[in-house]
Amino acid sequence: MGRLFGTDGVRGVANADLTAEMALGLSVAAATVLARAGSVGVTDGGGRRPVAVVGRDPRASGEFLEAAVVAGLASAGVDVVRVGVLPTPAVAYLTGSLDADFGVMLSASHNPMPDNGIKFFAAGGHKLADELEDRIEAAYRDHARGEPWSRPIGAGVGRVTDYGEGFDAYVSHLVGVLPNKLTGLKVVIDAAHGAASRVAPEAFARAGAEIVTIGAEPDGLNINDGYGSTHMDALRAAVLTHGADLGIAVDGDADRCLAADAAGREVDGDQILAVLALAMREAGTLAGDTVVATVMSNLGFTLAMEREGLELRQTAVGDRYVLEEMKRGGYSLGGEQSGHVIVSDHATTGDGTLTGLLLAARVAATGRPLAELAAVMERLPQVLINVPDVDRTRVKESRELAEAVTEAERQLGATGRVLLRPSGTEPLVRVMVEAADPSQARTIASGLADAVKSALG
Repeated sequence: MGRLFGTDGVRGVANADLTAEMALGLSVAAATVLARAGSVGVTDGGGRRPVAVVGRDPRASGEFLEAAVVAGLASAGVDVVRVGVLPTPAVAYLTGSLDADFGVMLSASHNPMPDNGIKFFAAGGHKLADELEDRIEAAYRDHARGEPWSRPIGAGVGRVTDYGEGFDAYVSHLVGVLPNKLTGLKVVIDAAHGAASRVAPEAFARAGAEIVTIGAEPDGLNINDGYGSTHMDALRAAVLTHGADLGIAVDGDADRCLAADAAGREVDGDQILAVLALAMREAGTLAGDTVVATVMSNLGFTLAMEREGLELRQTAVGDRYVLEEMKRGGYSLGGEQSGHVIVSDHATTGDGTLTGLLLAARVAATGRPLAELAAVMERLPQVLINVPDVDRTRVKESRELAEAVTEAERQLGATGRVLLRPSGTEPLVRVMVEAADPSQARTIASGLADAVKSALG
């Protein structure tokens, strides 16, 4: 049996891979590992039971999974603060601001609606280290093999309360950290019919922007369906239709953000990072004059940071690895091309709404259009092909693939690069080729995709 935890929690098709029984069991296991009281059903010596914040995105399956998580936690002696439908970064923020022992978010982020997931946050709203995930998984599997849980009774069981104030507390936090108002800006917001459908429009409105909202009518079934940061056509069209200064798109759980300029052109995570890096350096808040990004960042981003005299630290793909490097070096800005942007002075994880607000604030403060700000870097042609239905676990061990990559690198020389990596959240392998010549990039990427199918199919 493989590891349950992927790069971003436990995910799968709800009620098939991810069942109510699994959600309940993982929650009890998490309580045994993450509760600061040391053991479930026991207070911390001051009469306080462990506390967990629980939130979710609007997927229909989140309703029964939330019920299972809450039941598991309360049965383990954990008091549950239920915050309802809020973005992942809101749950992280509230976990810290309410001094909870840990947080639980039910979401599959940008994945399609049938999927769902469970993500745990440690005290302070921080993502879990691998070691903690391994301990939770071990406790879960021990119980599956017949080892009984410790079950408190009577006054030892956890209590469940709803915390409706979480929405306002989180929005107030977002607006409160902005360096300036957004007065005079017209912004289109695409909420992906997801967890930020109320939060993002409210935050931008409070910050002073004139807003147009799309993709903000979740019905439990339409999350990420044609809207959001993985489907940018709707945002680009809306920006042009409404004559907006810019557009902001988040994904289903709003931990990532992409943008569109006034001409409807996409502004990706690399460009957003570049804009924010210069803004933070100017403000004196870019720790070490360093930005943390992943190996998937466009070569144009690397060249731009070199030209601006900023240091770039690169990590494996995944915002958790970006976070680890930021913590290790004490850096204040990091992110991914996909739009996960982490501003550690204000958030413990990627926050799409915060990223969009900071980007809009830079446009308002400088009086320069987003297209001009984003031109600090030139994106080199980059071709990405997702190869599904292959054994992603054998990417590193395949000699056939290694030879194909070596030949591709020989053809590109110093003008480009190749990256093959298994997805951490989906059953596929990603092939990325970057080159100054777009046609060459497409040809080489297609050949590598065929090699992946041949070697791993």
